[in-house]
Amino acid sequence: MFVSAMEKAEILVEALPYIKDFYGRRVVIKYGGAAMTDCELKQKVMQDIVLMKFVGMHPIVVHGGGPEINQMLSRLGIQSEFVNGFRVTDAATMEIVEMVLGGKVNKEIVAGIHASGGKAVGISGKDGMLIQARPADGSGKMGFVGEVQCVNPELIEKVIENGYIPVIAPIGIGEEQQSYNINADLVAAAIAVSMKADKLVLLTDVPGLMMNPADSNSLISVLKVSEVENYVQKGIIAGGMVPKVQCCVEAVTGGVGRTHIIDGRVPHSILLEVFTDEGIGTMVVNE
Repeated sequence: MFVSAMEKAEILVEALPYIKDFYGRRVVIKYGGAAMTDCELKQKVMQDIVLMKFVGMHPIVVHGGGPEINQMLSRLGIQSEFVNGFRVTDAATMEIVEMVLGGKVNKEIVAGIHASGGKAVGISGKDGMLIQARPADGSGKMGFVGEVQCVNPELIEKVIENGYIPVIAPIGIGEEQQSYNINADLVAAAIAVSMKADKLVLLTDVPGLMMNPADSNSLISVLKVSEVENYVQKGIIAGGMVPKVQCCVEAVTGGVGRTHIIDGRVPHSILLEVFTDEGIGTMVVNE
């Protein structure tokens, strides 16, 4: 569709107050889903992140990488088992998870940001003792699936101070230097709280939280923390949306200004959320 010069100018003017409001602020982006696997979407996400940096924001990227891990495990003949959406992670699987997330996926994102004109540094939660972790399951049945014990944001601060975009793989380190595989949503929320971020944006493969998943017009634009328990009981918040909403609740109750669950399948979805009046997806607020 042809966009006139005047329409372009109006778009820029609409973005101006948001650029002003978020200048110098931290925005944590959890990057995953289709936006990581579709080449065209991937490029647009990189462009969004770089644009945010150039207009004075400080994006912090936390990424997943489930499909890539699945592919590598399949190539090596290692079977995956999932319990409540979490990958059971024995020692052999943990080695592959760390190699894929901390190596292949992390560095591909860094390269994508550089290709779009930005500067990025890829790190994992083990670097600088960024993410100290503990087992998520005390029984040991989940293996090296971890949860965030604490976050040391010093390394992220240094990366930002030097003009780079941090790109973080969700690998934590335990008391005995053991690596732990941690859900990227949980890591994003913990980092957003520790960095006193103004926004946490979760890229997903759904439009947001829906009253009726079969009805695209039933999107819940604003979700209050006080409504969450009722929605869970009614089954409106169910399945894979449960941990995402829980992460948003942890973030906003921990001091993050706003959290957003948005559809990463929509081109430039991050810019639409951050820079336009309408926004997209579901915003979770601490009310």
